[in-house]
Order: sequence, then C-alpha cells, then structure tokens
Amino acid sequence: MRFDDFVTSFLLLCALCVSAVSHPVSAEDWPQWRGPRGDGTSTDAAPPTKWSTGENVKWKVSIPGKGHGSASVAGGRVFLNTCVEKENRRVLLCLDRGDGHTLWQRDVLVAPLEKKHPLNSYASSTPLVADGRVFVTFLDVGVTNPGASVRPNTKTNGQVLVAAYDAADGKEVWRKHVGAFSSIHGWSCSPIAYKENLIVNCDHDGAGYIVCLNRSTGDEVWRIARPNNTRSYCNPTIFDVGGMKHMVLSGSKCTASYDPDTGAQRWLIDGPTEQFAAAMVYGDGLFYITAGFPTYHTLGITPDGTTVWHQKGASMAAYVPSPVFADGKLFLVTDEGKPSRGVCFEAKTGRLIWSQVLGDHHRPSAVLAGGNVYWLSDEGTCYVVKAADKFEVVAKNALNEPCNAAPAISDGQIFIRSDQHLWCIGK
Repeated sequence: MRFDDFVTSFLLLCALCVSAVSHPVSAEDWPQWRGPRGDGTSTDAAPPTKWSTGENVKWKVSIPGKGHGSASVAGGRVFLNTCVEKENRRVLLCLDRGDGHTLWQRDVLVAPLEKKHPLNSYASSTPLVADGRVFVTFLDVGVTNPGASVRPNTKTNGQVLVAAYDAADGKEVWRKHVGAFSSIHGWSCSPIAYKENLIVNCDHDGAGYIVCLNRSTGDEVWRIARPNNTRSYCNPTIFDVGGMKHMVLSGSKCTASYDPDTGAQRWLIDGPTEQFAAAMVYGDGLFYITAGFPTYHTLGITPDGTTVWHQKGASMAAYVPSPVFADGKLFLVTDEGKPSRGVCFEAKTGRLIWSQVLGDHHRPSAVLAGGNVYWLSDEGTCYVVKAADKFEVVAKNALNEPCNAAPAISDGQIFIRSDQHLWCIGK
C-alpha cells in the first residue's frame, strides 16, 4: 500500500470511529407491557443470564406500597405503578435508570380500594411510555355507575381511569374515565400503543368493551362492544400479517381479531374457555393462545381465524403467564399446581418437543432475549432456559423475594420488580 493510500485509509477509519461515538446505535427501550412489540421479546443480544442478591446487581431500591405491574423503561428512566394501601393512593413513580433514585412521583388516584382477588393487586397494570408522556390505568370505585348491568356476584362497581403525564416532570396532561367496570377480581389491564393512539381492554362482568384514545388529547377514537359480558384480563397485541394489522386477544369466552385502526372485527371464534389472562403471540404464520379457566388449552390459529392445532390439559397450557415465540417454537410455563413446568411446542403443528419441571410456581409472563427464555417464579427465582429443541437450563438465579411482575429487558439490563424492591440486574 502506498503511504498516501495508508494515510487516506487511516483518516477514514478515524472518521468512522468518531461517527460511531457521536451517533451510537440506539438501544431498545421497554416502553410498555411485554416490551416494544408487546410479545415479550427483546432484541438485546446478550442480557445478563446469571445473578444473585449480591452478584451482578447494579442497584436495588425499595418501592413504596405494593403492585404487580411491570416496569417500563424509556429515555433513561424507569416508570412503575404502585398502591399505598393504607392511604388509598395509586401512585406513578419515575426513577432514574442510572441509580434507581426517585425523580418524581404522582398520586394518580386517591379513592377507596376496590374488591379484588387475593392474588391480584391494586396496581397490576404497567405504564405505557410514548411521545414524551406516560399513560396509566387504574380502577376508580369513587365513581359509581347507578343502574349498571353487572353480574350478581360482582363486588366492584366503578370506572376505568386513564391518565397521561409528562415523562420529564410528571405534570398531568389529561385524565379520562372511559367507562363502567365491574369485576369480583379487580383491575389489571395496561394501555398499549398503536400509531398515535392507546388501546385499553375492559372485559368485565357487565357490558365489556375495548376503547381507543388519542394519546395527545385523550379523545375517544373508537370503541368495541365485547360479547358475553364475562371478566377477563388480557391485553391486546397487534401484529402485521402480510400488510394487514391484526389486534388479537382472548377473553370473555372467545378469541378475536380486530382492525386496530377502526375497531372493526375481523373474526371471532368461541372459547376455548371462559376467562383468560395470557396475551397472544404470533410467529410462523399463526397466532398462539394459551388459556386456563376453568379448562386449560393451547391453540395455533391462522390469520383468518381457523384453529389448526389444539392441545388440552393443565400440563400443556397456562392460565396467567403469557408465552413467547422463537425460531419456530412456542414456549410457555404451566401454572396449575406446583411445581410449574416449562413446555416447548413445535409452533406450526403443536407437537410437544419437551416438557420439564422447573420448580416453584410461576405466575409472571415469559420474556425472551439472547436466545434464552426467562421464566421468573413467584418465589423470585428466574430460570434462564435455552430457546432450543433441547431443554437446557443456563442459570437459576434467586432473589429470595416474592415476585408477581414480568421482567423488563433493555440495553443489557433486566429490571425485576419484587414485592418490596425494584432490581436492576447487569452492570
């Protein structure tokens, strides 16, 4: 190589290095329930796989009150819902991602506590972060619905509250009561993002509905009247299938797909059971549902609503924890009885590839990153398992605190909410 060519190459390399430093690759945030795609997947190539209470923990902070909602991570901040039960306060927290200290907190709702299932909490929804704002949902039983049609066994009669805050300083932007809600088990659904809107599922023991609001103003865009008037707890997920958007969810004795732009129904199939909690996922040309009350089912469904495979029984399905899809395989963890089992299906056919005892009981939903499935148990032990045809445990990591929220993964770190703390795993 001639000397002038060498100098030119060297200067070009330097310029590229400066450019790389000046314009780093944008790390992926985790801005809503089940992450940026709503399906529990992260593009992080190598998030932490091993930790303990004293190993690979960047920080750990106490969280006031209680809640089962997951953390949302965006713009160098972490957002979390909680409830200070003795004071009837539902609170939105904003923490600094760097060290976990509280930047601001806001009382979203101060009202009587609703009746709920013992395994639920008063802050089970996860914030949505979008457009420099944070959006939250709670159940407000301080607003009643005289004459509302509800089931006789329902103990709660209130309104679903959706509120928006500035992510920078916590200033309230708008709030809106979107409709009646009655359920013996309380509230849990989170807002999800779609284009300039947010969407909230309100299946309950009355005239159920899904509502779409404009994120800037809170104005209603569309509303879907749901069938069967039966409580369920599923967040919708939105997938692009051949250029067509499908907003899919199970709940209220059925499984359905809607157009997220208009709310128009694309298809609806009965069942396969009465009540649902797990979110649906998509891959290899099929939607996947797992459900478990009062009967257990896992299904593969085509984009036109045709069921192509169906597994039945508590050893082949989950009620509460949502599954993940990876490389032609569907992964779920069972939650009927103890211990739970990790299960892997061939996604296109429903053929069982493996089923293995994990230990403990599992209620939090699965997340997927770096070729591994992360299954967090109720006892706070996270089983990191290869997302592969052969069952292989990469690590078993104990925090020794109860956990009810799914982990969030962002930029090489994992955020885990336990009953008393928020943990940032990874240096």
